[in-house]
Parts: sequence; structure tokens; C-alpha cells
Amino acid sequence: MRIISGKYRGLKLAEFEGEDVRPTADRVKESLFNILYGQISGARVLDLFCGSGNLGIESLSRGASFVHFNDKSAASIGLLKKNLAKLKAENYAITNYDFSRCLSDSDKFDIIFIDPPYRLSVGIEALELVSKNQLLSEGGIAVFERDRAFDSQISGLKKFDERKYGKTFLTFFCAEGEE
Repeated sequence: MRIISGKYRGLKLAEFEGEDVRPTADRVKESLFNILYGQISGARVLDLFCGSGNLGIESLSRGASFVHFNDKSAASIGLLKKNLAKLKAENYAITNYDFSRCLSDSDKFDIIFIDPPYRLSVGIEALELVSKNQLLSEGGIAVFERDRAFDSQISGLKKFDERKYGKTFLTFFCAEGEE
């Protein structure tokens, strides 16, 4: 796992051992950030189920003004801190909360990455809390990563795009009434 572009380009990130944690593959991450091109620079980003910090660190590398990293796993936070120690960045915060607590105690964000473990069904609940708590800034985007297409409705959010990369689906949402 490496940083693809920006000021930390080529930086290798520490990864989890074994198959229990599934980081976003470099190919999927590159496509994701190509889609978000032009929206990362200066953005406030929430990496909700951050794991090793892969998506949030890529955002910092590409010029995000601030990244909030959150994960309820102490092992994930430990690995994240190891990866962040390789940077000269200070424009981030780390919380070790359950996703629902994080989403009830947050400011607005321009980009929210929702990439929970596929075996858990908490992604839709996280999207519902993003909508309920109005956590997307004007023009903000929530990106939901999972192993199947999104076929539900989230009150207050509008699905405006979905892409498939192998077994990974990226679904993009904005506040209703925006695009």
C-alpha cells in the first residue's frame, strides 16, 4: 500500500498482517481520487473507518486542509499513528470512537469516506447519520465503499454515481437538492 500522488507520493504505508482488515486497493484508490480530482485540495475530510489511514493520508498528500481519522479499533489507531509519524503534517485529528459517536460529535465535511469492514452492515447506518446530522458541507460528497451495489434509499441524501472495480463498489452521495 502506497500513497499514489501529491507531496507524499510513493510513501509506503504500514499494513495489517493477515486477511482480517481489507484496505482499499491502490487501483480502486487511484480511480476514486481521479473522480474526486479538484475537490480534495482545501477540503475538510472525514475518514470514518480509517484503518491504517490509507484514504485520509492520500487526501492530506493531495492538499486536503484537514482530515479527521476515526476508528474504534485500538490496533487500527496504533497503525494509523505509525503511518502519520512518517508525515510532516499537523492538520489532522484522531478519534478512537464507534462510528455513531463520531458522527454525532462532528462538524461538517466536504468529503466523508465510509469504508467499514464488509462483514459489518454499518455503512447504511453511517450514511443515515451523515444525513440526519447534516454533516456534508454545501457541495459535499459521501463515498461508501462495499462489496455490492447500493440499492437502498437514504432520506436526505441522493446517490449520484456508482462505480464497480472488481469486487469493490464505490457509491457517491450528495445532499438532496445538490449535484
